Amino acid sequence: MPNHLINEKSLYLRQHAENPVEWYPWGDQALERARREDKPLLVSIGYSACHWCHVMAHESFENEYIASLMNRHFVCIKVDREERPEIDRLYMDAVQMITSHGGWPLNVFCFPDGRPFFGGTYFPPSDRGQGIVPWPQLIMRVSEFFAGNRDQLEENADSILKNLAAANRVPQEAGSVLQHHQLVAAAEHFCNEHDDAWGGFGEAPKFPPSMALNFLLQMRNTAAVEMSRPQLAERIDKVVPKTLTSMAKGGIFDQIGGGFARYSVDQYWRIPHFEKMLYDNGLLLDVFTKGWLRYRDPLYACVVAETVEWLDREMSNAHGGFSAALDADSEGVEGRYYVWTPDQISEVLGEEEGKRFRTVYGITNSGNFEDGASNPWLTSDEPSDRESTGDHRSKLLQARQKRVAPGLDTKILLSWNSLLIRGLAEAGFYFGNRTWLRRARRAADWLWDTFCRDGNRLGSVYYDAAADGNGNLDDYAHFIEALLTLAGKVDWIDPASSQRYLGRAKKLADAVIKHFCSDSEAGFFFTSDDHEVLVSRQIIRVDNATPAGNSSLVHSFAMLASLFSNGEFAAALESLRKGYPGYAQRAPGAIPHALAGFAEEALGIAVIKVGGGEPIEPLRAALAMRPWRRTLLLSADDPALGQGFQLCIGNQCLEPSRDAEAVAQLVA
Repeated sequence: MPNHLINEKSLYLRQHAENPVEWYPWGDQALERARREDKPLLVSIGYSACHWCHVMAHESFENEYIASLMNRHFVCIKVDREERPEIDRLYMDAVQMITSHGGWPLNVFCFPDGRPFFGGTYFPPSDRGQGIVPWPQLIMRVSEFFAGNRDQLEENADSILKNLAAANRVPQEAGSVLQHHQLVAAAEHFCNEHDDAWGGFGEAPKFPPSMALNFLLQMRNTAAVEMSRPQLAERIDKVVPKTLTSMAKGGIFDQIGGGFARYSVDQYWRIPHFEKMLYDNGLLLDVFTKGWLRYRDPLYACVVAETVEWLDREMSNAHGGFSAALDADSEGVEGRYYVWTPDQISEVLGEEEGKRFRTVYGITNSGNFEDGASNPWLTSDEPSDRESTGDHRSKLLQARQKRVAPGLDTKILLSWNSLLIRGLAEAGFYFGNRTWLRRARRAADWLWDTFCRDGNRLGSVYYDAAADGNGNLDDYAHFIEALLTLAGKVDWIDPASSQRYLGRAKKLADAVIKHFCSDSEAGFFFTSDDHEVLVSRQIIRVDNATPAGNSSLVHSFAMLASLFSNGEFAAALESLRKGYPGYAQRAPGAIPHALAGFAEEALGIAVIKVGGGEPIEPLRAALAMRPWRRTLLLSADDPALGQGFQLCIGNQCLEPSRDAEAVAQLVA
């Protein structure tokens, strides 16, 4: 018999609608029942593409006996972390305080009013000798403790809430602001943490470090790095291309179909956790474009092009938006869709051509995955080897598309789509691909028409008819950054259209200042002042798999302050600057996107005004021959400018010039 999730729009919630657990969605119905019956809440959080979420569901939530224990002792709530990130952030931080680690599935035990007192991640259905309490035993222990030791659990909950509130405070002495020497020290920290043998930072599992690489590229641009610290510049020139190349050649990149998986389970980037997330690919489009601009490796250009092809083929919806994620599993087995045996390769390519492909892409008789299968990775350093196997990859893709595909979560998330638009707009402009830039613009227009309410308020998630939810800070911040990026590029394909996107970004920035600002702390709350009241209202400065909203606002307020004589934007940037010195000194790896924003701002935002009728293509082409710098090209109806280009950095504007090459040289 279906539970209370049967009519939900979320794919993840519907995946649990037939569980014998009496799941509720988060909302008044479940919370009121818990208060009325004085039962603890069990809040279980995951997402549709999560492999271990599927495992725990199959082992425990589909088990009649285990479900009966859960139903008897708790009011059970299922949450899609992508649909309700504010719930996920709150309880993830709580569990990390309790256990010192987190992940999904996330299972949290709370008082009827939502205050958490205990939690964890995956729990097995029985004792497997791993030191993890079996889920049925944990349920009974928590229930008995709630009945007999409630005062102690109240103390736990109060302590957790105090710690959550303390996390909003800036970890530094009052009045200090981020300094340039801290940016340099942070860049040195990242370089010291780099795995010089295989790329990336730290040990396995390895996640694509897009934001860290982006920060290093921005620091590579600064005169301070190149002139005062040549050793750091040289080190960055080893670290960034090593990691980009290792990911591009590895199995974390889908060598046959394009696009990146979420992370690599090994240090070599060869075997991924096979789910593909939209946000990763948006961030990677961005950093591979910037990497190509500096290092000119043709492999990076191939990665960008093939990722865009994958997005168009598998992730685009009819309206112009992009779906959230592809599952790791197909036919109940992780990775089955993507891996190959030697016989399967030969069946498609023939024995001789199959042998060549297997050599280039590491397909062996013993396999590098499970059951003798291999996940393809590029073994060769010769560009000609990859180029010569292009037809092979096309044939294998056609054959692979006949397999049972992983599940697609078709919901449209505003924040993730915004990250994708930003990366796609940068790629389209610098690779000279008008189709890509038009695609980014189409998505941005549809998001604005679909998610924007009352002129400057946003929804968060779209399923099939309208946007739902009350937009969180990530929705606003990532969309603002995407709109400003698009505004700085779109006049190349449609002169004078940039003002539309600048106006939209300004409206949303005004809404952030009005509805998310903290009166006492540096930074902005994750939820708006008219959001549902939760047990804690958080200020999140730390980047995770996606940039923190406050990190994106560093970039956006720096751009807005350079474009508009609005003191509020400059003041907002200065407020944000006070929130990061402690992190920069103690944990720079937690804030790479914010650090990149401050590095860009320190170098100066380049604004190039384009006179009426002046063709932009020569300037675009000239900029595309140089390393990336935050640059906005804006058509200007200014008689004094005439048909030339005028470069402005901060409050300094140079004399207009019609020499596109000379202007681009000044930007670099």
